Amino acid sequence: MGWDTEATRQKLLAAAIDEFAQRGFAGARIQDISKKSGCNRERIYFYFGNKEGLFEAALIQALSTTLDSTSVIGSGVQSVIDFAVTYFDFSQAHPNLARLTFWEGLERGVAVGPTERSLRAQAKVEEIRYALGLNDVAVAQNLLLTIVTLSNSLLVTENIAEVILGAEQKELRKATFIQAVRAIVLEASRA
Repeated sequence: MGWDTEATRQKLLAAAIDEFAQRGFAGARIQDISKKSGCNRERIYFYFGNKEGLFEAALIQALSTTLDSTSVIGSGVQSVIDFAVTYFDFSQAHPNLARLTFWEGLERGVAVGPTERSLRAQAKVEEIRYALGLNDVAVAQNLLLTIVTLSNSLLVTENIAEVILGAEQKELRKATFIQAVRAIVLEASRA
């Protein structure tokens, strides 16, 4: 019986995404990822080279999953607002990407896998440009950046929201997020 290399790779990535999201790069252990995945730890080195390569692949996988699950559909201001809400909701339900990017910033200090991630992000920028009829790429890039970072920071820094708003204010946070996104999308659409 042959070895299903893609299934093994995906098991390792799923375990790595969970482990890195929970513990960060420094705290994650190859042994724990191997155990969670049910795969031999040598497979990690075979597929990803080292811990850094595994972290990069995990982050790219999480980003791909998120961006593939959220699209700008249609045109006009509301289509971008709808995308932002979908991104927010997906991030709330699947917080690993937000956690991974925060760990990346705190521990790595530089973007991991910037070329592939940039290509994925630029595809989303083009969706925003098309939806709003924007000529200026920088406006669409900054709009995507604002949507992503606002959504991710609200997720990862829930402790701050609890201190300021109280523990029972999740719906208010989402409403405030939508209100802020509406304002920035309207402003961007005038560019």
